[in-house]
Amino acid sequence: MHLPKTEYNYFIEIQDVFVRENSKQVLFTIIPTNQEEITVTDMKKEQERDELHRAIWAIADELRGAVDGWDFKNYVLGTMFYRYISENIRNYINSGEHEAGNTDFDYAKMTDEEAEEAREGLVQEKGFFILPSELFCNVRAKASENENLNETLESVFRHIEESAKGSESEGNFEGLFDDFDVNSNKLGATVAKRNEKLVKLLDGVADMNLGNVKDHDIDAFGDAYEYLMTMYASNAGKSGGEFFTPADVSELLTRLGTVGKTEVNKVYDPACGSGSLLLKAVKVLGHDAVRNGFYGQEINITTYNLCRINMFLHDIGFDKFNIACEDTLTAPKHWDDEPFELIVSNPPYSIKWAGDDNPLLINDPRFAPAGVLAPKSKADLAFIMHSLSWLAANGTAAIVCFPGVLYRGGAEKKIRQYLIDNNFIDCVIQLPSNLFFGTSIATCIMVLKKNKTDNKTLFIDATKECIKVATNNKLTPENLDNIVDAFANRTEKAHFSHLASYEEIEKQEYNLSVSTYVEAEDTREEIDIAQLNAEIAQIVAREQKLREAIDLIVKEIEGSHT
Repeated sequence: MHLPKTEYNYFIEIQDVFVRENSKQVLFTIIPTNQEEITVTDMKKEQERDELHRAIWAIADELRGAVDGWDFKNYVLGTMFYRYISENIRNYINSGEHEAGNTDFDYAKMTDEEAEEAREGLVQEKGFFILPSELFCNVRAKASENENLNETLESVFRHIEESAKGSESEGNFEGLFDDFDVNSNKLGATVAKRNEKLVKLLDGVADMNLGNVKDHDIDAFGDAYEYLMTMYASNAGKSGGEFFTPADVSELLTRLGTVGKTEVNKVYDPACGSGSLLLKAVKVLGHDAVRNGFYGQEINITTYNLCRINMFLHDIGFDKFNIACEDTLTAPKHWDDEPFELIVSNPPYSIKWAGDDNPLLINDPRFAPAGVLAPKSKADLAFIMHSLSWLAANGTAAIVCFPGVLYRGGAEKKIRQYLIDNNFIDCVIQLPSNLFFGTSIATCIMVLKKNKTDNKTLFIDATKECIKVATNNKLTPENLDNIVDAFANRTEKAHFSHLASYEEIEKQEYNLSVSTYVEAEDTREEIDIAQLNAEIAQIVAREQKLREAIDLIVKEIEGSHT
């Protein structure tokens, strides 16, 4: 059903209502009313998306009370990944045979012995190998009758990972299923109970209408990932400062970093999390527009595994991505791969790092140029310096920042001065508050370039560029266009954007807060003092007449009693 049009020119379309954990959960879609026409493709996309979301909710309903949100996400995505790579290799082999004239061939029906002959060649071509008996479809078909289903799945996952050993893809498959614990008590207290849940999990994912990825109007796997992350976004930050980056913010960062470009050589995220920011380049530029692949580093092992799975789910070949697991600031893993033409990132806000406790860091070529290290309690500008160091001469870096880095003194001021003195900061954007799940902080974006054509810095106040959705704000396509257009054209607009000269910033002692340069609009009602005084005079005059009338009445009353 449709709710009435909102003040934001959007319809809220209620898709379904679920009762979960004694509370109502509403699945809805936001539809801009300014659309003249909703195309058949748009409708098909929404139908596919709604169907996918309902399927995920159905699995959640089956597993509720047994698996909490964060672990549930891992189980669902892990199972979807297992289905994806099974169908991927099956379709790959079948297509080859069908093109060769063997139209009745089906890899899923081959014996394992026959399939073994093709193992070496398939590992070289696809990066992995799965025996016919271990394909998702075949395991699922026998799952309900398999008393050792947990052991079967554990063996299948181990075999998939081991199939890549000794090949170029080994690093991309190692430990991919570590977070899929088939023997966890979270699934059930007994083997029988755990297997019962695993059957429901396999059936639920099997029933998802994922179709052929190439024929799907939506990025089914990517959409499922984003939906799951949104469902459990409150748990997305396992430690302070870690927040899932919403899709609208991810798109904004990527669009800012690709203005005027149709392709880039490499995309890099120094704190890549689950890889959603890296993959936005596929949506914005196209699948083949990232010529030399996707690079990222993540310190959390669980999120690192999720990132690699996410790459495969978005059909990124094993030879097109390189994700590392380690502390980016103290142990960077992509020295041989930099520089990068596009860097996008949402690093953890103001986390602790080694700083000057590590005497080697002040001489690190990434940090040394500024002559000072970011404070040990606040690593924000360390990520900025790292990204700048690895940015290509023709590249752009768009990085989410905590507002404090724009105005705090001490070492952070010295780093800002270095960045401004060397003309590396292209733009600073103040975003609306409440964009991120788990925090109401109004974040900023710092855009870095090494090839600026002027010595000015653009400041954009985008705090009003949003609509309210539930308890969070959201950037609409129109909001995104407004911000990107202002950035691309470097335009000045009252109360929205200002192009500040080096001298202006120097005069402000390198304070980069947007509010310092963009005057906030005064929304208070203007008052005409002369008119106000005239109205007050009239009120006083009327009051005087009223007093005189009252005095006359009092005198008449007093006279009548004498």
